[in-house]
Amino acid sequence: MFHVPSHRRYIRWMRILVALLAVGTLIALAGCGGDDKPAYCSDRSSLESSVKELANITRNTGLSGLRAQLGEVESDATALVDSAKSDFPEQTSAIRSSVDTLAGAVRSLQANPSAQQAATVATDAAAVVGYVSDFTSASSSECD
Repeated sequence: MFHVPSHRRYIRWMRILVALLAVGTLIALAGCGGDDKPAYCSDRSSLESSVKELANITRNTGLSGLRAQLGEVESDATALVDSAKSDFPEQTSAIRSSVDTLAGAVRSLQANPSAQQAATVATDAAAVVGYVSDFTSASSSECD
């Protein structure tokens, strides 16, 4: 019915099985390492995308659209700052500060903002774009 292998055969099969498992483990570990990028690389991509979407805000999307997109920018900026602040303290501090400034300007907007208020928001948004670009340049060796 059931054949019990000899002791030598059993030992040989066990060695083969252990060797196969070791090779499989090494292949799996090689696939996980080496080319992995830091977490802040994907956070950087998310922030870049959400900042670019600010440019798509139109009169039709209005103030509510701007505030909604600002929420995305704030969330993505927080994720980036949290993941990269130890490696890029100056750049992440500048991003955090500029996003906070933009958020304050947007939150102070009324239903019909003045030209001065709109100009302030545009200037603050440009600062965010600049600091995100600075971070992108600083992190390019790790992320690109």
